[in-house]
Formats: sequence, C-alpha cells, structure tokens
Amino acid sequence: MKFSVFQVSRKGGRKNNEDRMGYCYTRGSAVFVLADGMGGHPDGEVAAQMALQSVANLFQKEAKPELPDVNAFLTNAVLAAHRQILRYGLDQAMLDSPRTTIVLAVVQGGAISWTHCGDSRLYLLRNGRVLTRTRDHSVLEQQLGKKAALGATETSNRNVLFTCLGSPTKPVFSITGPLAMQQGDRVMLCSDGLWSSLSEDDIVFELGNKPVDVAVPDMVEKALRLGGASCDNVTCIAMKWETPDVQEAPGGNVTTEMVNGDFFASTVQLGWIEVDAEQGDLDDAAIERSIAEINEAIRRSTKKIA
Repeated sequence: MKFSVFQVSRKGGRKNNEDRMGYCYTRGSAVFVLADGMGGHPDGEVAAQMALQSVANLFQKEAKPELPDVNAFLTNAVLAAHRQILRYGLDQAMLDSPRTTIVLAVVQGGAISWTHCGDSRLYLLRNGRVLTRTRDHSVLEQQLGKKAALGATETSNRNVLFTCLGSPTKPVFSITGPLAMQQGDRVMLCSDGLWSSLSEDDIVFELGNKPVDVAVPDMVEKALRLGGASCDNVTCIAMKWETPDVQEAPGGNVTTEMVNGDFFASTVQLGWIEVDAEQGDLDDAAIERSIAEINEAIRRSTKKIA
C-alpha cells in the first residue's frame, strides 16, 4: 500500500478538545478512525479516547497482516467501543454515561470499506468531486432526506442525534464497501466542527487540489475562522491513495511494500503505550496487557447489560 496522510485537531473556542483521531497500519491493511466526544454528557473526551483505543487494539489483534473479514472487523470495532464506554460509566456509577460519535474506514486489498455512528463524516473524493459521503444520524439529515417532511430546513437543530456510542440503546450503523480505490482518491474523516463551517465546495476545492498535508491544516484554519469565538473543536484526518507505479506525493507518506508481516504502526495511544508510527517499536508485554484489558472490559460490560 502507498498513501499520504495528514491529521490535525484544534480546540477552537471550547474549553476542552473532546475530539480524537488516528490511524493504524500493517503491511496489508490500514484503519483510519475519528471520534467526537459529545457535549452535554460527561467525559466526552474519555468516550472518544476509549473508542479509538478499542478500535486500535482490535485492529492490532486481527490484522496479521490483513484483516480476515473487514465487515466483521468494522462491526465488532463499533460494538466493542460502545461496550467499553458503557462499562466505564457503570464502573464510575455515572447517572449519564459518556458518549461519542465515531467514523472509521479500512483500506485493504486496494479497496475501502467504512462505517459511522453519529455525525462525524467520511468524504471520498475522486477526480475533483465528491463520489460519496456518510449521512449523519441526525434529525436534520433525516428530515432533509425526506423532501415532504415538515421542518426540513437549515434552521432545524443539526446537533440532535438519534444514535451514538455510549447511549443506553444499541448504536445504529451500517457498513459501506468494499469500493475499489483509484489513483489520486482522497478520503477525509472529520468532526462536525469542520463540515458545519465549510461548504462542500470549500472541501472539494481544498482537498481536491492540494496535497493532504496542505489541505488539512488549511481547512481546519478556515473552519476556525468561520466558526468564530464559539467555534466547536475542529478535527480532520485525510489521506490520498497512491498506486505503486506513481511517485509518492510529498508529506506524510506511508509505503508498506517493504514492511515485514509482524509490523504494526499506530498514531493511537494504546492503553499504557504509544506506538511510534515511524519506528514501529512495540513492547509486547504492554500490548498484551492492553488487549487483555479491552477484552475483559468488553466481557464484563456484555454481562452487565445482557
């Protein structure tokens, strides 16, 4: 695999940054993930961090070096993150559990598959236009999807979500893909702090015409300016897909052709350790403890909410 990738997260006008993002890869597979801890509920940043850790741990456990079943991984990753957050709320005796959105995508075998829960988005650009994007699990998006529905206007409250991770009900999500990647495809994951400030034309212009290491910070800065003093957290991770016969674009390049089968790299903090995405240095004992902790949390939370 060959791709260029860049990521930025900014606090904006909020007291805390409750967004989290990262990516992991092996020789044959890569996962990109972004979570936006929800305001109005306690410990949103904890929920977002737990979601990323849970996805990264499962990916590390199963990608050897490819995932045996991408759709199963995406499903299990979302549910594992959800259960981990519920378990945290139960352990802390919280009246209201932390909650977060999530969007994640897997690239493997030259194809991409993805899922999401909430209003953090994935955009896929091809040849300078939006090929597809995720549809928010929000009241507004649901209204706009039904042309005859009353109140289907931009004045509707876009922040009202009908599903997320950490809620008492099972999260709503579906799997899309696999979709074959083509040279130059751009994939972006972002929080609502970015897409609510920028128009789709802005996103297409920036992401479609600039290297990702230029487009991502430019979009984030523009969203912060437009959002003003009360701007939400703004987080974005984007990658450009490269075919093997094309020279790599500058900035944030990842090439896995020469990587051995045991290599795992991540920008996501895994429990007690942080993996160096350049060196891939791992403490095996720490990783095993981290995986065991996640698995035990999932087992306990499953028993409690069964």
